Amino acid sequence: MSVLSKEQIRLSDRILSALELSLEQDDIKISELLTKALDLAMTRNTGGGEFIERRDYPPEIEAAMGILNDLRDKSDSI
Repeated sequence: MSVLSKEQIRLSDRILSALELSLEQDDIKISELLTKALDLAMTRNTGGGEFIERRDYPPEIEAAMGILNDLRDKSDSI
Protein backbone atom coordinates (compact mmCIF):
# COMPACT_ATOMS: atom_id res chain seq x y z
CA MET A 1 0.00 0.00 0.00
CA SER A 2 1.43 3.37 -0.96
CA VAL A 3 1.53 6.26 1.47
CA LEU A 4 0.06 9.47 0.07
CA SER A 5 1.86 12.73 0.64
CA LYS A 6 0.08 15.60 2.33
CA GLU A 7 -0.45 17.24 -1.06
CA GLN A 8 -2.19 14.12 -2.45
CA ILE A 9 -4.80 13.83 0.30
CA ARG A 10 -8.03 15.62 -0.56
CA LEU A 11 -9.74 17.84 1.98
CA SER A 12 -12.92 15.80 1.54
CA ASP A 13 -11.02 12.66 2.63
CA ARG A 14 -9.96 14.29 5.87
CA ILE A 15 -13.45 15.64 6.55
CA LEU A 16 -14.90 12.18 5.90
CA SER A 17 -12.47 10.70 8.46
CA ALA A 18 -13.54 13.30 11.02
CA LEU A 19 -17.21 12.64 10.19
CA GLU A 20 -16.76 8.90 10.71
CA LEU A 21 -15.12 9.56 14.09
CA SER A 22 -17.90 11.92 15.19
CA LEU A 23 -20.47 9.29 14.19
CA GLU A 24 -18.63 6.64 16.23
CA GLN A 25 -18.92 9.03 19.18
CA ASP A 26 -22.65 9.64 18.50
CA ASP A 27 -22.02 13.38 18.18
CA ILE A 28 -24.89 14.55 16.00
CA LYS A 29 -24.13 18.29 16.09
CA ILE A 30 -20.52 17.86 14.96
CA SER A 31 -21.57 15.23 12.40
CA GLU A 32 -24.06 17.65 10.86
CA LEU A 33 -21.45 20.40 10.63
CA LEU A 34 -18.95 18.02 9.08
CA THR A 35 -21.58 16.85 6.59
CA LYS A 36 -22.04 20.45 5.44
CA ALA A 37 -18.28 20.90 5.20
CA LEU A 38 -17.95 17.66 3.24
CA ASP A 39 -20.63 18.78 0.81
CA LEU A 40 -18.87 22.12 0.31
CA ALA A 41 -15.48 20.46 -0.18
CA MET A 42 -16.83 18.03 -2.76
CA THR A 43 -18.79 20.56 -4.80
CA ARG A 44 -16.50 23.61 -4.76
CA ASN A 45 -15.09 24.73 -8.08
CA THR A 46 -18.06 23.27 -9.92
CA GLY A 47 -20.20 25.21 -12.38
CA GLY A 48 -22.05 28.42 -11.61
CA GLY A 49 -25.39 29.03 -9.97
CA GLU A 50 -27.15 26.80 -12.48
CA PHE A 51 -24.90 23.82 -11.73
CA ILE A 52 -26.71 20.59 -10.80
CA GLU A 53 -24.74 17.82 -9.07
CA ARG A 54 -25.19 14.63 -11.08
CA ARG A 55 -22.62 12.27 -9.57
CA ASP A 56 -23.32 9.76 -6.86
CA TYR A 57 -21.49 9.91 -3.56
CA PRO A 58 -18.93 7.17 -2.89
CA PRO A 59 -20.15 4.24 -0.75
CA GLU A 60 -18.20 5.50 2.28
CA ILE A 61 -20.12 8.78 2.26
CA GLU A 62 -23.45 7.03 1.66
CA ALA A 63 -22.73 4.81 4.69
CA ALA A 64 -21.86 7.82 6.86
CA MET A 65 -25.08 9.58 5.82
CA GLY A 66 -27.07 6.48 6.71
CA ILE A 67 -25.50 6.34 10.17
CA LEU A 68 -26.19 10.05 10.70
CA ASN A 69 -29.83 9.58 9.71
CA ASP A 70 -30.10 6.67 12.16
CA LEU A 71 -28.63 8.86 14.94
CA ARG A 72 -31.11 11.63 14.11
CA ASP A 73 -34.02 9.18 14.23
CA LYS A 74 -32.79 7.77 17.55
CA SER A 75 -32.45 11.24 19.10
CA ASP A 76 -35.89 12.29 17.83
CA SER A 77 -37.51 9.32 19.54
CA ILE A 78 -35.98 10.16 22.92
